[in-house]
Amino acid sequence: MLKPLRNLLELWTPRSLPEDLSYEGARQVLEGREQSNLQALAARTDIQPEILYYLATHSAPDVRQAVAGNPATPHKANQLLVTDHVDEVRAELARKIARLLPDSDDAERTLLRDRTIELLEQLALDQAPKIRQILAEELKASTTAPKALIRCLARDPELAVAAPVLEYSPLLSDEDLKEIIAFSSVKGALSAIARRGLVSESVVEGIAAALDVPAVAALLANPQADIREDTLNFIIDNAAAIEDWHAPLVLRPNLSLRLMRRIAGFVASSLIEVMVRAQDIAPEDGAVLLNRVRERIQSEPLGAEDKLQVQATVTDLFVRGAIDEKFIIDAIDGQRRDALCQALALLADLAAPDVDKIFESRNARRIVALAWRAQLSMRTAFRLQAEVAHVPHRQLVNARDGVDYPLSPAQMAALMEPFQR
Repeated sequence: MLKPLRNLLELWTPRSLPEDLSYEGARQVLEGREQSNLQALAARTDIQPEILYYLATHSAPDVRQAVAGNPATPHKANQLLVTDHVDEVRAELARKIARLLPDSDDAERTLLRDRTIELLEQLALDQAPKIRQILAEELKASTTAPKALIRCLARDPELAVAAPVLEYSPLLSDEDLKEIIAFSSVKGALSAIARRGLVSESVVEGIAAALDVPAVAALLANPQADIREDTLNFIIDNAAAIEDWHAPLVLRPNLSLRLMRRIAGFVASSLIEVMVRAQDIAPEDGAVLLNRVRERIQSEPLGAEDKLQVQATVTDLFVRGAIDEKFIIDAIDGQRRDALCQALALLADLAAPDVDKIFESRNARRIVALAWRAQLSMRTAFRLQAEVAHVPHRQLVNARDGVDYPLSPAQMAALMEPFQR
């Protein structure tokens, strides 16, 4: 008697369950109470509903989780699990239920659909954001999910829940999206909408009007966003101080030359070349845009730009061959000392602080030598003495014969020697 019993017990070891398992065999697994066997039993789709229902009440979370993920689990068992106290169990149920949603409203599937929707609605209100997030990820591309459920997820206070449906759901109308734009306080919700595969004019206008910095940046970077020129103008009106918008603005497809000129009025000169390449415009139009940057540097009042930004912009212009004597003269006229010192430093191959020291010294001969080293005319050298360094009138070094440098090259080189790099 003992040997047959021993053989029967060996049949239900944790190694595996038989491929064909009878009702009696399943009952014996239950009675064996070996958890790994129970978990394997709970995952099988050929098990009778009452056994799965029984396992849905098991004390081990792993067993209940297996039941929650089993598509053969009866509705009553799913109803038990939807309120399970273990998050992982409800998470597994959320994944399964979202995937079980019928893709049609055929009469024969109405009951299944109604039951599925009932569970989905409960899961959409789950206290754990993780559960709601799983549901949103599973339903984000669905065309058959209840619209009310999708709207509920889209308005969730957690971005991780709302973002998937805001970005991808085809069931959200423009009116739904505009309402969320107007009233949502979830940080990042507007950015998710801005990344949608197609963003209509009216939705674009709502995002732009909100002046949400990351959302507008995402909108500009989205080639499928239908941004009218009036809306672009509004964005550009507010873009000068928002650096996050500069790069996506210059890369925005099909910009008119008028808009590009406006953008050139505030973006870094390095972005001008990016814009020229991206928009595939004529070289002469590219030169116009670069001149627009030069004009800005020369005309803005002192202190309007951060000093480091001025240095970076002037350096970029120098690399592109746009720093010349005219730039120096315009900088003198505009009293743009930061830009002037940086430009002279680049032309003379000196450090910008050393150029500033030369002006502070008010040494007329050394200022003349600086202009000579930068390959400027003596006329400009005189202006640097008088208008930038404010050298006293009687100490000014005048041109020889009205145009030539009065010092020899050797003298001027010696004057520059302390500042050699």
